[in-house]
Amino acid sequence: MARAQCSCGALTLTLPEASRQVVVCHCLDCQRRSGGPFGVGAFYPAEPITISGDQREFTRSAASGGKVHNFFCPNCGSTVYWKADNLPGFIGVAVGALADPQYPAPSRSIFEQAKHHWVQIDGVAERFQQGSAKK
Repeated sequence: MARAQCSCGALTLTLPEASRQVVVCHCLDCQRRSGGPFGVGAFYPAEPITISGDQREFTRSAASGGKVHNFFCPNCGSTVYWKADNLPGFIGVAVGALADPQYPAPSRSIFEQAKHHWVQIDGVAERFQQGSAKK
């Protein structure tokens, strides 16, 4: 079992195990959401996840034409997870919310067209200039 949480610990997710699908996203929306040059998400089937604590939702339009629903703590503002219309049945969890330096590295890098020129992530098996429709 893994546990993701916001900065203050009020919003938590209990996850069944490490995800097999970890994605680094360089899109401008993920840069803005994370406050860094990219966002890293671990994708899980939604059903076995337990979510506890108060949360707020911010919905934005995605490059795919669908919507992305970001869920964050109303106390500290940390985004802990999100749901994308084009990935029904899955939840993206911010890898930083897991606070586990041994968490698996990303296997996919998307929206590299917006990647900062100085960012280099080794070991990524799949790279896409835009998004990827794969799960």
